[in-house]
Amino acid sequence: MSQSRTLLRDPNLHVIFSITLMVVLGVSSITPVFPQVAVELGIAPEAVGLLITAYALPGIVLMPVLGILADRFGRKQVLVPALVLFAVAGTACAFARDFRLLLVFRFFQGMGGASLGSLTATLVGDLYKGRELAEAMGYKASTLSLGSAVYPALGGALAVFGWYVPFALPVLGLGVAAAVLLKLETPPAKDRGGFSDYLAQAVRNMYRRKVMGLYLATLASFVVLYGAYMTFIPLHLSARFGSSALAIGPIMSIGSLTTALTASRLGALSRRVAQERLLAGAFALFAISFLVLPLLPGHWWAAVPVGLFGIGQGLNYPVVLSLLANQAPTEQRAIFMSVNGTVIRMGQALGPAVMAGVSALWGMTRVFHVSVLICAVMILGLPHLIGTGKPPGR
Repeated sequence: MSQSRTLLRDPNLHVIFSITLMVVLGVSSITPVFPQVAVELGIAPEAVGLLITAYALPGIVLMPVLGILADRFGRKQVLVPALVLFAVAGTACAFARDFRLLLVFRFFQGMGGASLGSLTATLVGDLYKGRELAEAMGYKASTLSLGSAVYPALGGALAVFGWYVPFALPVLGLGVAAAVLLKLETPPAKDRGGFSDYLAQAVRNMYRRKVMGLYLATLASFVVLYGAYMTFIPLHLSARFGSSALAIGPIMSIGSLTTALTASRLGALSRRVAQERLLAGAFALFAISFLVLPLLPGHWWAAVPVGLFGIGQGLNYPVVLSLLANQAPTEQRAIFMSVNGTVIRMGQALGPAVMAGVSALWGMTRVFHVSVLICAVMILGLPHLIGTGKPPGR
């Protein structure tokens, strides 16, 4: 317990938490005002989703590039300009009254936000080792989940004053940029020779079986997270039980809360169980939740599988980041984490499309069955890809 308290007093971790809260702020705070945006700007309701697409697109290309720059020139040299761009472009959205201009500002905000998630994971890997690394990754994931739970409510409350008001929240990024510049300790950039040598070494190290297995785990987990869990659980509850959005919201929030609680205890869990086994356990929890969902007798029973999925995600996300940080040399850690961020974006894009195709061909229930199959493949394949890990020392 004292070790946890000591870690939580570290000012570096506080700065990392503040950056993490900016990561989730980019989308979660504005989704409640989407219907108002459609009405006020005179666009079709389905077009409002472009606000997420415009924000997400730059990251697919920019994340590896920014990771390389952070490795070569230093973490702060990328983080500070990124946070300033995120804050300025994001706040500019609050002043846009034309949808096309709003999309342009969101695109530039996405450029600023592209590196934030992967570089926070990089910083945790830089600053902490061993059990502290797993514990810090857990706290970071817990902060992310809490932000995901709180920001929609905050955005909805601010919308009382106007649909555009939640778009001004990124101005907080300027304060975070100042904290990074003045308070954050980062390792100096290491000169490892020419760029071609750095890139060749990074590709060689990333092409190892364990690293590729971790990337595959990230892809699989985000396909089922965004495809089956986030997209089709609400649709299933609405279609089968006639559940309203007002009723679905609290049930889905249970997943965020169990994720936050589980991730905050990762340090203690990793002292008892090897992280590789925790990752396999996460996919087992995913599979159980998807097996149970089609069998539910009533709406509120969905809280059980949703809570189980949240526990799995509280294990899965920080464990992958922790194992990946351990595999990455310090001078290549940013590109390792940035490629993982790109894989996350791929999972976010592929998941809804793949599961929509499954639903169209075989029905909604098969979405959950296919998700169980994906999880089963990962459970069987993970020991061969990443091993089972060494038993934690006592």
